[in-house]
Amino acid sequence: MRTAMRAVLKAVQEGDKDAAQARFRQAVPEIDRMVNKGIIKKNRGAQYKSRLNARLRAMS
Repeated sequence: MRTAMRAVLKAVQEGDKDAAQARFRQAVPEIDRMVNKGIIKKNRGAQYKSRLNARLRAMS
């Protein structure tokens, strides 16, 4: 999960919007999987997804 999140952040930092969106679409199911397994709480997973999405929206 953290690797997927770092990939999104790296793409955002490089300014590659298409790659960032693609990696975000890959990261969301990873985050959801950790929530379903009980590794992280539901609200924390939502927070991760929201913050990553905010970074993507800021690129526009």
